[in-house]
Amino acid sequence: MTSKAVENQIKDVINKYLKSIDEAENIYLAEEIWSDSNEVSFIHPRGHERGWKEVKQNFYFGTMRDLLSKRKLELVNDISIQAYGDVAIAEFYWEFNATFKTDGEPLTTKGRETQVLHKTEDRGWVIVHVHYSNMPVTGEREGF
Repeated sequence: MTSKAVENQIKDVINKYLKSIDEAENIYLAEEIWSDSNEVSFIHPRGHERGWKEVKQNFYFGTMRDLLSKRKLELVNDISIQAYGDVAIAEFYWEFNATFKTDGEPLTTKGRETQVLHKTEDRGWVIVHVHYSNMPVTGEREGF
């Protein structure tokens, strides 16, 4: 059972995460909530980053900042949180709206995400792993 205080702390981290995507140019937002460890990882449809340096360079800069001029990541449901001591797992669904820098074309995607967080003594809860994917496909011969 997750205490309300822990749940609120983790929700605060996730809200900062959403803002860090929206404002990818300001990497300091992301640095507040991510572990700076070489062991962090981020699995997403465009790649698999290992270590904070790769997450920063390849996802925040290479994808979010450099390819998109506007970004808005929003939750579409409540966050599910399970905490186990100094480790927590959060799950949620999202909608992402953005604009491509090259031609101004809009982009809308929907997906789901799992985050693993670790509570540190000096920084509180930080993200150590993210895995996100598009919404499930359930048509015949899809999703294999």
